[in-house]
Amino acid sequence: MAAYKPVVVQACPKLGERVTQDTLYWRGYKIHIYGRYSQEPIKTFSRFRDAAYCATYRDDGRLLAAGSEDSVIRLFDVSGKAPLRQFEGHTKPVHVVGFLSDKYRIFSGGDDYLSNLWDIPSATEIVSYSEHTDYVRCGCASKVNADVFITGSYDHTVKLFDARTKSSVMTIEHGHPVESVLLFPSGGLLVSAGGRYVKVWDVLKGGQLLVSLKNHHKTVTCLCLNSSGQRLLSGSLDRHVKIYSTTSYKVVHSFNYATSILSLALSPEDETIVVGMTNGVLNVKHRKPEEKNEKSQKKRQPVYRTYVKGRTYMPKQEDFCVSKPVKRVLRKYDKLLRSFQSSKALDAVLEPPIMLHTPEVTVAVMQELHRRGTLRSALAGRDEKQVNLLLTFVARRVIEPRFTPVLVTVADMITDIYQPVVGQSAIVDKQFLKLQEAIGKEIDYQEELLEVLGMMDTLFATFTKKRDTCLEENKREQNGLTEIIETNRSY
Repeated sequence: MAAYKPVVVQACPKLGERVTQDTLYWRGYKIHIYGRYSQEPIKTFSRFRDAAYCATYRDDGRLLAAGSEDSVIRLFDVSGKAPLRQFEGHTKPVHVVGFLSDKYRIFSGGDDYLSNLWDIPSATEIVSYSEHTDYVRCGCASKVNADVFITGSYDHTVKLFDARTKSSVMTIEHGHPVESVLLFPSGGLLVSAGGRYVKVWDVLKGGQLLVSLKNHHKTVTCLCLNSSGQRLLSGSLDRHVKIYSTTSYKVVHSFNYATSILSLALSPEDETIVVGMTNGVLNVKHRKPEEKNEKSQKKRQPVYRTYVKGRTYMPKQEDFCVSKPVKRVLRKYDKLLRSFQSSKALDAVLEPPIMLHTPEVTVAVMQELHRRGTLRSALAGRDEKQVNLLLTFVARRVIEPRFTPVLVTVADMITDIYQPVVGQSAIVDKQFLKLQEAIGKEIDYQEELLEVLGMMDTLFATFTKKRDTCLEENKREQNGLTEIIETNRSY
């Protein structure tokens, strides 16, 4: 007897959700704080009307500031949920937010070309600088001087501001749109990233260029320093993270990721590296602890060698290979189908968890029963509750294109089987009316789509130029030849 083959459930893409102002409002944009080892959200801030950017901790870890697409800066207490302060002054999205080292002021930069300084206790603007001529997309604060902060812009410049002055005190020309800036802990060296270049500048010498690094193949998007300042990390759109030595500025190591890199960070103990990528994935890597016990390592080596022994052996041509049978774990409906219990198999996939979350499984079993010719017998002989459940599922899913061919057949059989009992149950009659209404609306919808398709075909037909057929081209060539011959004769 041939082995039973489980039911093949076709994986169909889900229909996209209709995006409206209401869905955007209720969906919300959030900032998640993930656990270090569990890697699951342990805290969520969801008071954003639009996309949130650049969530930044204060040094003590008690406050968190973030910009947003709606040009408002929000300040949160990590132990609460509602924002403590809202800073309104920008007119376009804010992509840069950071705390000054005195912990009582915030600097920001946005797409309105402004670099602002805010007072936390009063939630007021202290000073606003409008020296950039393009989007301000990065910035950092000095840990040595509480009045100094730096911003980088897409106008290819890096500007150093002092809160005690009304204009920038230093301007550095990077040469490319600046994606990230970084100050060394001493405050004397500045690192800027833009284009394929990572450049190191001496701030104490008036912004003198020390090193220009070009180790990436695409735009460098983020920078990071380790806790000791001996390693500089850069992430790029070329899917690589480069690690430089700050003494020689040579690449000592690199990481390769699946997609382009947008953000990069290191834990304070340099044990964890976190990378954000363009595909929406947050990649977390932990450093393996060093094994100091050499004796235990020596004991494990023979066991490991014994375990992998023979795995790399390649069979020869004269060898006879015996494949190990793979045990298949069948689901409940597969077991019932294998024993030809059609009605019970249908009952198994009509359970609420399967119908609601995996309706493709229910439809696949119905399709298999129809292929076997036992669908009618499985649908027959049901009580009022079961018929109500069947009609509810069919009326809800029959309008989905991926289920329509199967469920139309199911609806036809249900109507044919239970037509004699129509009028005896108000619940069943109500479900039949819902099914009729759903199919009627779908038919009207399809007719309107066909009308729109016809109008679009007419429009496209008027836009396209009329192409000459082969006969017309041959006639033109013949006419051209006859004209040439006549002109030759006249000469």
